[in-house]
Amino acid sequence: MSAVLGLKDILEVANRFAAEADVAAITHEVLQTHDIRNDRTFDAVVLPPNLEAARGQSDLELHRWIDTQHRSGATICSACAGAFWLGYAGILDGRPVTTHWALEDEFRKTFPNTQLNPEHLLIDDHDIVTAGGVMAWIDLGVYLIRRWLGADILSKTCRQMLIDPTGREQRNYRSFRPRLTHNDAAIRGLQRWIEGNTDADLSVFELAQRAAMSGRSLQRRFTNATGLTLSRYVQQLRVEKAKGMLERTSLTVAEICWRVGYQDVSAFSRLFKSVSGLSAGDYRKRFSIK
Repeated sequence: MSAVLGLKDILEVANRFAAEADVAAITHEVLQTHDIRNDRTFDAVVLPPNLEAARGQSDLELHRWIDTQHRSGATICSACAGAFWLGYAGILDGRPVTTHWALEDEFRKTFPNTQLNPEHLLIDDHDIVTAGGVMAWIDLGVYLIRRWLGADILSKTCRQMLIDPTGREQRNYRSFRPRLTHNDAAIRGLQRWIEGNTDADLSVFELAQRAAMSGRSLQRRFTNATGLTLSRYVQQLRVEKAKGMLERTSLTVAEICWRVGYQDVSAFSRLFKSVSGLSAGDYRKRFSIK
């Protein structure tokens, strides 16, 4: 409900500034399932997030209504798990979309024909707009105000509500969660060892020696079990370890680089930014808990 009522509040604040500028306000209302009727159309419909792990697979009437609104010209929007309702409504095939990064695997399995981009906080695909995590309703509200009321009113609204109008990406917040629930015990054992030895030589040759496999067999089994190539897995894990050190310690970036197994600080810095969307220094400024 924070998303539902928060969007209502942010639009109300924007409308006050719109009235001062003699700009038409954004009319809005909160709909319950029993309120939906096909004789009413909207310029936009927003499917909010939820904290009950609901996905809406059985909400067939609502799916049909979403599809009808879309066909009638409405921009269909979602935040976080709200994207599942869009998927079940059948309007996401072939479309770029985002949702919360923690829902990536589930969403890909449920809607394999979508172009899921969980690193993005908001994707504007014209008639379909999707936002990432639970609190990404703020970014969705910012988007709608800019679209309908313009940059000047958006700026005033953001200053009033202490909101950054731009600059966030979902990958800034994303955590690497290795897949450990597969059935390959040998690979799982190797994953556990890598977890505690990120500063070691984690080349395919060395890990194959440790696992008593050929390099080709190791790479095949590792990808089948984890969904990632061995090199990509090691990169992601090392960056995740580095994030923790940036958050909790005063170690320099160079020291952290060496502790997670890299010798070239420049190469590590480029990798860190490519994965997280922020430089190591900017990440520490934003997320340090010391």
